[in-house]
Amino acid sequence: MTQTVLIQVSMDGQRNFFRITEGEKARNKAMKIAVGLSGVESLTLKGQNRDQIEVKGDIDAVKLVTLLRKKVGHASIVSVAEDKKEEKEEEKKDEKKDEPKIKWPHGSPYVFYEIIDPCYDTNVCSIM
Repeated sequence: MTQTVLIQVSMDGQRNFFRITEGEKARNKAMKIAVGLSGVESLTLKGQNRDQIEVKGDIDAVKLVTLLRKKVGHASIVSVAEDKKEEKEEEKKDEKKDEPKIKWPHGSPYVFYEIIDPCYDTNVCSIM
């Protein structure tokens, strides 16, 4: 399930838990954290001050926000949306699964032949 998550992160030199991080350093750090998670397909910075991160992929949004809060500063989820393209592809795959893979136009594909050995034929008399 691919989704798009938009996260608002304060990257303007706010004080985080241990020290003050400046804007550009905070952006780089936030991007490294987001890309480091498994399932991330793409990442973009958005917003007027480039203080929003848009992440696409199969990710845990709560885990990402928790990591950003610990290491960068205040972060909050703005929106979470599922990609509709993948749903259409899954529906097409499901339709294909219902159809049989091979259709034989004229019955069974196997032909059976009976092979008779003359020495085992019961109609032959061994005396004559």
